[in-house]
Amino acid sequence: MTARIENVVTSGTFSLDGGTWDVDNNVWIVGDDSEVIVIDPAHDIEKIREVVGEREVMAVVLTHGHDDHIRAAGEFSDVVDAPLFLNMEDRMLWDAVYPDRDVDAEINEGDTFTIAGTTLIALHTPGHSPGSTCFYAEDLGVLFSGDTLFHGGPGATGRSYSSFETIIESIKTKLLTLPEETVVNTGHGDATTIGAEAPNLDEWIKRGH
Repeated sequence: MTARIENVVTSGTFSLDGGTWDVDNNVWIVGDDSEVIVIDPAHDIEKIREVVGEREVMAVVLTHGHDDHIRAAGEFSDVVDAPLFLNMEDRMLWDAVYPDRDVDAEINEGDTFTIAGTTLIALHTPGHSPGSTCFYAEDLGVLFSGDTLFHGGPGATGRSYSSFETIIESIKTKLLTLPEETVVNTGHGDATTIGAEAPNLDEWIKRGH
C-alpha cells in the first residue's frame, strides 16, 4: 500500500519576544493503515490521536522549534510512545519550552525517514529559525515546508533567531530547485506548489519579507 497524507488543523497560540498570537497549525500524518510519521503535532493532542487511531507512530518529526509547533509535541510523543526528532540548531527554542527534557534524536541535513515505503528526506532550511527543516517525499511529489515557504512567500523573519537573507537563500537553493509540480504542504494555511511560488522570488526580495 502506498503511503498517504492526512492533514489535521489544530488551533492554539504562538508566543515569542513577549507577544502572543492566535494560530491555526497544519499537522501532517504520513503513512498507511498500520504505521505513520507525524509532522508537527501542535496544540490538540486528542484531535491528532483520533486521526492516527490504532496505527503505530514510528516517529514525531518537527520542522522547527517555535512553541506553537513543539509545546504539545513532547506529550504527544510520550502518549504514542514514539521518538521525537528536531534539528538542534533550534535547541534554544526547545529549551525555552522544555528546560528539563531533551529531544530523542537530532535531525540533520540529508537524514531520511522511511514510512510505508515512502522516504522523507530532511532539508535544512534556516531562516525562519536556525534549525528550520523541510521534509521532501520525492515519490509522493510533496514537500512539507513547515514555516519556511508558504502560499505567497517565505515564512516570517521579523523575530528573534530569524533572518530574511538566510531564508531567501534556503528557499532559492534547497526548495525552488525541486520539480515545479511539487506540492508544498505548509505549516499554516493553504498548500501551494513550487511552480506557483518560484516566479515570485525577486518580488519577495524586493519587498523584504
